[in-house]
Amino acid sequence: MVDTRKFNYMPIMYAIFSRLAKRLYTRVSDLSWEIVLSLTIFHFTASWALLIFIGDENIAGRDVFWYFYATTATTVGYGDFSPTSTAGRAITILWIMPGGIALFTTIIAKVVQQFSEKWRERMRGLANYEKLTDHIVILGWHGSRTQRMVDQLRGGQGDHEREIVLCAAEQIENPMPDQVRFVTSSALNTEDLLRRAAVANANFIIALGHDDNETLAAALGAAAVNKAAHIVAHFDQQSFADLLKAHCPNAECNVSLSIEMMVRSAQDPGSSRVQRQLLSTLEGPTQFSLRVPAEASSVSYRALFSELKIKHDATLFGVAKSTLGDDLVLNASLDSRVEPGMILYFMGARRIDPDQIDWRGLATA
Repeated sequence: MVDTRKFNYMPIMYAIFSRLAKRLYTRVSDLSWEIVLSLTIFHFTASWALLIFIGDENIAGRDVFWYFYATTATTVGYGDFSPTSTAGRAITILWIMPGGIALFTTIIAKVVQQFSEKWRERMRGLANYEKLTDHIVILGWHGSRTQRMVDQLRGGQGDHEREIVLCAAEQIENPMPDQVRFVTSSALNTEDLLRRAAVANANFIIALGHDDNETLAAALGAAAVNKAAHIVAHFDQQSFADLLKAHCPNAECNVSLSIEMMVRSAQDPGSSRVQRQLLSTLEGPTQFSLRVPAEASSVSYRALFSELKIKHDATLFGVAKSTLGDDLVLNASLDSRVEPGMILYFMGARRIDPDQIDWRGLATA
């Protein structure tokens, strides 16, 4: 004979309640908001009608019943209003309390479920961000490499911090939920992914696929929906960069310079730390750029070099007439002229806004 006094019923009871809870959650999840609201209105109206019918005026008044119903359904029960008749107490116990509490918990469960589903959508990359504007889109996920990219982007934005949307062509959860929005699809150039990532409204786009083919497809897809955004793509082979430039003249292509950097470090020991710091937005002075305002006057390179160094502790080292052309001049002569619309490249501890420079004073210097 089994000694029931030593038998542990807790695992069985836990399994039963767990199964019941899952079934209840499933049933609640299947109910639409229309059904839940309709049941709530029906129960509220029926409860009020019953109390009016039996004449329990203490809580059946128009200015009291809604308060009594709410405090009863939410189990707060202040007790300042309660039924005075036997029939009123019976209706409250057998109809108002169980029905109200059941409906209240159903509403809470539905709200929690919706928040949970939204959170799960965001984590799984299924959310829609097509209303975003002036943001950054990264096409491609590469683990720690992309995490470092996001850190650099955030470090270099200054006071104007833009939203970042990370897009991946693999079924993973958001690897950086506290830093980026996340979108996934079967490929980086699908219409669904480009739409949900709001590529059409992005300020600039970075394309970095798992290979040059994926990068090219992603960049071309982005260019097709947003011709105004600045697109930056990284390739291992120059031929893919040339192909993208042929179709998208405004795209900026970065071809791997690892060999050149290794040779430079071999010939000039320690060069790698200079290159790293110039590119990094997280350590020491780094490289920035600004465009000379269209309303500014022509100034000399000498005056501008002195202005940046003395007033902003920054070093001017290059000028260009366009963003992507072959007109970049590094270490220009001091007598050369800097015209409106030109782009300045400088090294400094922080980004300089064009409004912080006295262009009129420099023109007369």
